Amino acid sequence: MKEYKNIKTFEDLIELEHGKIGTETRNKYEEGSQMFIVSEMLKAARKEANMTQEQLAEKSGTKKSYISKIENAKGNIQLSTLIRIFEQGLNRRIGLTFL
Repeated sequence: MKEYKNIKTFEDLIELEHGKIGTETRNKYEEGSQMFIVSEMLKAARKEANMTQEQLAEKSGTKKSYISKIENAKGNIQLSTLIRIFEQGLNRRIGLTFL
């Protein structure tokens, strides 16, 4: 059983559950977390624009199945396609931050 009594920060918890930064398990966790964030941002932006997945796909030059995959945090996303979906499909800009 994992030891939780010494956990003081969220980072401590993540490290206990998924390993130190740079490990394979931590990298997989971080990738999934980022994918979830992107999926929720896209879903919220699409709904705010009162668009269906099909309408967004048509406007951004992609397929409904691709929009669905992104919104459900499945599969790989090409950055160029993600930018096109937000910029052409939703009239939104994307800003990237690298830490």
